[in-house]
Amino acid sequence: MRRREFITLLGGAAATWPIMARAQQPAMRTIGFLNSASAGPFAQYVGGFLKGLGEGGFSVGRNVTIEYRWAEGKYDRLPELATDLARQHVDVIVATGGEPSGLAAKAATSSIPIVFAAGGDPVKAGLVSGLNRPAGNLTGISQFTYSLEAKRLGLLHEMMPASDRIAVLMNDNNPNAPDQEGPAGGCVASRRAAAARADQHGSGP
Repeated sequence: MRRREFITLLGGAAATWPIMARAQQPAMRTIGFLNSASAGPFAQYVGGFLKGLGEGGFSVGRNVTIEYRWAEGKYDRLPELATDLARQHVDVIVATGGEPSGLAAKAATSSIPIVFAAGGDPVKAGLVSGLNRPAGNLTGISQFTYSLEAKRLGLLHEMMPASDRIAVLMNDNNPNAPDQEGPAGGCVASRRAAAARADQHGSGP
């Protein structure tokens, strides 16, 4: 996820706060930051998120605090972490690291605004009811990255046209895995190559 996408996330989050409250800023706001992965690999993206906060007039320690919750690649921890944020009555939950984070936040609260970042179809994943009118307390962005699998493999084959065996690393715990596997397999078959699948369990999207 690029820095500008985090800024987009920030805009969605800020839009859910009352306009007068944002203008007057009478109290410290609290953002719950939920992620399915670890802090280290996401450090640069968190930096972009903080920069986006600053551009929106929010400074950590001055008028906003952030409660971070990292699942460390263990998806089964997400419901507990999301519930913990909801119990703290944060003003908004930013759910990043794929659909599992957004779904966990959605299950934890129906009143706290949630801004998610997804890689697949948020409607199919059950995050929102529609793209134009998401309804409920969720909004966010999706990169629809699974639609790029065939293109990625096509470029790889152009770089190595003599290759007749391609390894595809998949994470079965990612809800986008079936959508990724279909286009990838079709691309490999069209080039008369064989695919060797390696499954990755529970280590992030």
